[in-house]
Amino acid sequence: MAYILCVETSTTNCSVALTYNDEVIALAEDYDAKYSHAERLHNFMAEIIKDKALSFKDISAIAISKGPGSYTGLRIGVSAAKGLCYALDIPLISIPTLQSLAMQVKSDEEESYIVSMIDARRMEVYAAVFSNTYEQLRETRAEILTEDSFKEYLDKNSVYFIGNGVEKFSEICKHENAIFIQNKLPSAQEMAQIAYEKFLKKDSEDVSYFEPYYLKDFVAG
Repeated sequence: MAYILCVETSTTNCSVALTYNDEVIALAEDYDAKYSHAERLHNFMAEIIKDKALSFKDISAIAISKGPGSYTGLRIGVSAAKGLCYALDIPLISIPTLQSLAMQVKSDEEESYIVSMIDARRMEVYAAVFSNTYEQLRETRAEILTEDSFKEYLDKNSVYFIGNGVEKFSEICKHENAIFIQNKLPSAQEMAQIAYEKFLKKDSEDVSYFEPYYLKDFVAG
């Protein structure tokens, strides 16, 4: 049995979930269009723990969304998670951002696909392809979108696109098998299952050396 604090800061959604085993028992998040992580993250963590009459000493592990995503958002989230792990002497568990994002899609359609995509400015996204059971079928890439992007999957079956890269792709992709799920961002809520599975397997990170998965080098401005 374990209380795990899940932290998601890869986009503008500052999201924290408290889980008991693989069940979310408390959630705090802010979908504001501006980044509020520095102001809200620590307050969210303290609030949801206090609301459940717990203390930080009751937490068994911290799970962090490791990226890709916003350089600043990931850096803030990982720094906070590592600080707590050091202070509490508990494991740090990393969760691939695009995998947990894909888990927001619920499809009973056999052999359909899920493409998680996070905006990377202009016509570029960070994207990965998953089956409808969340098995990763293609590695995460930084790629420039064209009208033929993901055609090899679209020609086979339905493809669900999710994330803040969807809006610009929906403007150029007119394939009949494309299903666009709008206004969705990664959330700590979908991290619970993966985090608990990794906790049971003792699959954790070296707190001293762990870095977010930026995918691309940071470019100011």
